[in-house]
Amino acid sequence: MSRAANPLRGEAMLQFGDHAILLRPSFAALVAAEEELGPLFALVERAASGQLKLSEMVALFWHCRFDAPDDLDRAGFAEAVAANGIAANTPVLKILLGQILSGQ
Repeated sequence: MSRAANPLRGEAMLQFGDHAILLRPSFAALVAAEEELGPLFALVERAASGQLKLSEMVALFWHCRFDAPDDLDRAGFAEAVAANGIAANTPVLKILLGQILSGQ
């Protein structure tokens, strides 16, 4: 199912070639990311200082994925994020981090 990102929810669309995955930073998604990555505020600080690791970005994106294909596993997802490159992932990351900070 194809959906558009809702900016009022802090959603972002992650594009992999001709596939798009909706990222929704729900409370449950952010709690799961925090369990894996540690405090979200520290994650935001690392991102702001240019110290965010690719693995941390992948984990945040992974936990925020919404209505993704059933056959998408984390390893394949990580490879697709890496293949996208930093330039394509930065706007998506910025949206999610903004939602973490604003908490709407």
